[in-house]
Amino acid sequence: MKEKVNVTGVPETMVQTLYARAKETKKQNAKIKDEIAVELVEKLDYDFSIADKDNAMNYGVIARTIVLDRMVEQYLKKHENTVVVNIACGLNTRCYRMKGKYLRWYNVDLPETMKIRSQFLTETDPVYQIAKSAMDDSYIDDIDYHGKNILVIIEGLTMYLYEKDIRKMFSIIDKSFQKVTVMVETMSPFVVKHMKEKSIEGSNAKFTWGVKNGTELQRIIPAFSVRQEVSLVEGMKELMPVYCVIGKIPAVRNISNKIIVLEKRGRY
Repeated sequence: MKEKVNVTGVPETMVQTLYARAKETKKQNAKIKDEIAVELVEKLDYDFSIADKDNAMNYGVIARTIVLDRMVEQYLKKHENTVVVNIACGLNTRCYRMKGKYLRWYNVDLPETMKIRSQFLTETDPVYQIAKSAMDDSYIDDIDYHGKNILVIIEGLTMYLYEKDIRKMFSIIDKSFQKVTVMVETMSPFVVKHMKEKSIEGSNAKFTWGVKNGTELQRIIPAFSVRQEVSLVEGMKELMPVYCVIGKIPAVRNISNKIIVLEKRGRY
């Protein structure tokens, strides 16, 4: 029997991104494999018709998954015994795809979101669930991290926040962790202002914040230094070969979402 989920606004986007990963996984020449997403979609009583038609959202989610999976895996190979903190995890299943490559993995999201996640994903050591906002500094109390290397992943969140929220979120990370690397997805201000995704609009979630590049982000959170910037064009190249050509155009790269890698200043 399928289970109904009642979510609106930003938390609803997790159901749509889950569907995008499941849809790609079922393709014959799938660029990602997320069998857990397929299983979850089959259990959900939810109208996926809008998400099914939203190609912009579908391509964006898969490109992001390709890029971030690769970046996280490379990082974990170089840094043994890392504690991963996945902020705004929604129904993300990366912790399973990276199984055995980390020490502990903490999935953090709003209580209403984690209530749904816990319905479908029963997580036990070394994967943990924390039902708190990333702007609530008490979520750190639930993480066992002392002396360990920390990787924080922030995916599909910043575009729904405001600058004060970004500052607050990074302030908590800064004051709580000694050795920390952050991989954060950002959207360009142009896309925030001019682009609409059908499924996002339908969920009453709204893009509110964007940043041009890592240099601009560093001005907002000066305690961190930018180590790397990866455009989601890199993921799009695998989905649509034409991006191998148009992806070289600066304007295309500039308006694509980016994964910005940051480290605390003074770490080295």
